[in-house]
Amino acid sequence: MIFSSATRHHTENLFARMLPLALMAALSLLLFWAGGAWRWGLLATIPLLAVAVWDFFQSKHTLRRNYPLLARVRWAMEDLRPFARAYIVEGDLEGRPFNHDERALVYARAKKELDDHPFGTELDVYSDEYEWLAHSIVPNEKAPEDWRVTVGTEQCKRPYSAALLNISAMSFGSLSANAIMALNKGAALGGFYHDTGEGGLSKYHRTHGGDLVWEIGSGYFGCRDEKGGFDEGRFSETASIDQVKMVEIKLSQGAKPGHGGVLPGPKVSQEIAETRHVPVRQDCVSPAAHSTFSTPIELLEWAARLRELSGGKPVGIKLCVGQPHEVFAIMKAMRETGIRLDYIVVDGAEGGTGAAPVELSNRVGMPLREGLILVRNALIGCDLKGEIKLGTSGKVHSGAGLAMNIGLGADWCNSARAMMFSLGCIQSLRCHEDTCPTGIATQDKTRQRGLVVEDKAERVANFQHATIDALRTIVVAMGLDNPWQITPDHINERLNSARARAIDRIYDFLPAGILLSDPESTQYARYWNAAQAHTFERLR
Repeated sequence: MIFSSATRHHTENLFARMLPLALMAALSLLLFWAGGAWRWGLLATIPLLAVAVWDFFQSKHTLRRNYPLLARVRWAMEDLRPFARAYIVEGDLEGRPFNHDERALVYARAKKELDDHPFGTELDVYSDEYEWLAHSIVPNEKAPEDWRVTVGTEQCKRPYSAALLNISAMSFGSLSANAIMALNKGAALGGFYHDTGEGGLSKYHRTHGGDLVWEIGSGYFGCRDEKGGFDEGRFSETASIDQVKMVEIKLSQGAKPGHGGVLPGPKVSQEIAETRHVPVRQDCVSPAAHSTFSTPIELLEWAARLRELSGGKPVGIKLCVGQPHEVFAIMKAMRETGIRLDYIVVDGAEGGTGAAPVELSNRVGMPLREGLILVRNALIGCDLKGEIKLGTSGKVHSGAGLAMNIGLGADWCNSARAMMFSLGCIQSLRCHEDTCPTGIATQDKTRQRGLVVEDKAERVANFQHATIDALRTIVVAMGLDNPWQITPDHINERLNSARARAIDRIYDFLPAGILLSDPESTQYARYWNAAQAHTFERLR
């Protein structure tokens, strides 16, 4: 009986698994015997039967071998899963990295549609996700309509007046030509800057004349010699272009801090090769570390040289904060040499548009808030904040996000993914597969065709303007004259459902000069003592 039961169960299981194959075979025979117009049905059944037979005999996929044809439904559902989740399953506040409400806000502002929200907040105001800005009983309706920040120390001959929200670093190659042109035209229309990303300054960045910040990464794309090193002549030629307003040395990025990258040879088209000064159809390697410097002082000396070669334009650095002592080493080097960076942009570990190894994007790098506070404290603690401007980049998509970052020490903010939403990005998460359905993150010409530059440029400018206007609305409500008057005690954060505190009661904010006069009294004492101007290594 036991043997009979087991045999029967095995037979029934095998029959269930072979049912699609058997049905396709039986249906094909039936249609063939029926003759006449019925035989047209073979156009559907024969291919399905062939697929089922192939699945049964192939040896690479267990599920397809055990469940011919039927197993392919799993792959179809896997492909459809992101779309089903985004449009059917997840709630308005559940999506990652940006939820539906956040995306909808950008879309509405980009299209100049109504962006108000009815019936109160959907946030749980008694959960630890909630934070708020303190408004005033006496709003200041006379606050200026717009603000700009001047970037450039006394060592800079050509300071730049930057908007408070700009386009963060996104390279040509990662983004399509049409996306680059739409972003730059949007920047020109709106009076804000467009960061080139480390992939070089392409002809598409220059088509519409928008202000550019040229980002120089470890691959030195656009200013490299034949061996991949830095070429002063090529740099000077491009940096001298009037459209280039600032130069940014990329030390690391939030998506993949401390990691280089490879653009595979097949993707290195003639256009990309010309932009990056690399061979066509050969792997384009971006090393993890720069070859032009290895110590904090060498970094500053190179930055000073770039400023000279560019004709005196502001030169700064961008980094995702990792080991705090390295930030303090740069501060010590500036104090010791007298060389100043013109600005620092802090990127958050929240990531960005670039694809990255999961381990790096999920577990390496300091989140924006902590990184921003640390660099703010380093600058103020060393009496450098008055000279050196501080920017941020990381998931900024609203006026409230701008206000909070500025309240924590930033002078301005950059945004990448929100700017992509304004172009029409639907967060399909296909950026790294060259199959972006909106023509933004792809080099496929047929997909790029859907992105109309003139239309999307207007939306980029609309979004930026509406977000700055939302920032002004907040500043007015807080009774202030400008966003730089927002301080940490204006920002409140929940600790749990019963307690909330101003953020300066949660994080420490250093007074001016304290790291020079009494570093032992600060929470950074061990990092300060471990930092050296002559090396990034930690003093033990």
